Amino acid sequence: MAASAYRGRFAPSPTGPLHLGSLSTALASFLDARAHSGAWLLRIEDLDPPREQPGATTRILASLRAHALHWDDAVLYQHDRAGAYEAVIAALLDSGDAFHCTCSRQDLHLGQGAHAAACPQSRTPPAGDCAIRLRARDTSYGFADLFLGEVELPSPVGTDDFVIRRRDGLYAYQLAVVIDDAFQGITHVVRGRDLLESTPHQVFLRGLLGLAPVSYGHIPLLLNAHGQKLSKQNHAPPLDDTRAPQNLLLCLEALGQAPPPPALGGDCATILAWAIAHWRRDAVPARDRVV
Repeated sequence: MAASAYRGRFAPSPTGPLHLGSLSTALASFLDARAHSGAWLLRIEDLDPPREQPGATTRILASLRAHALHWDDAVLYQHDRAGAYEAVIAALLDSGDAFHCTCSRQDLHLGQGAHAAACPQSRTPPAGDCAIRLRARDTSYGFADLFLGEVELPSPVGTDDFVIRRRDGLYAYQLAVVIDDAFQGITHVVRGRDLLESTPHQVFLRGLLGLAPVSYGHIPLLLNAHGQKLSKQNHAPPLDDTRAPQNLLLCLEALGQAPPPPALGGDCATILAWAIAHWRRDAVPARDRVV
């Protein structure tokens, strides 16, 4: 049981098995939670069925267990959360903070972000398919990142009315992540720096919904030999669970953390116990790393 109010999480999408990049994120969030006597939760972000890979969730859970990254509480699956998303969307539409939009990406690009004249921008849905967007506000977003220090980011302002439900009816990441973090009582979000620019949208939406702020920390990415982020899109090889201790040691090095001395042994539980006891946020490097 957790001995503090800290509640962290790891939230992979089942679009394929875990790779070293996703393991690094899982490890960083796990270590930061456990080093602060906190809970570490698992959420499967299965909001996009066309992109999901059959069996991926099973492989993700198996990989986490193989690396002794054991989570607290039951796994939360976003496919069970449609009712919560719809309730928030309805409230945002009712307040006028959200609106129906028929603009395509090309329309917005050609208009330099401005909506087409025919865009209804209304609380009630028009005939045919449409997205639902959140009205942006002209404000700036600064926050103290757990690893990067003070960060000032461009805000989702002016014409940046971001989507919360897509034209095809699927819920947008920006909406679901905020609602589910609140539902799970998440206090600390540790994730890759590729998601840094999405933080203002989430800060904005949390404030709009009257939710308490959370602490964000963005870790460096692991890159392939071509300088690309390790990802399923870039064909990152799946984790070899038979090499779990070696995988953990590689990720610890990428996170700037000292490995345990060889005399302690090299099983996953020993590695993690050492890493928790010696976790240093200030040692996490500022730059991405090629592996």
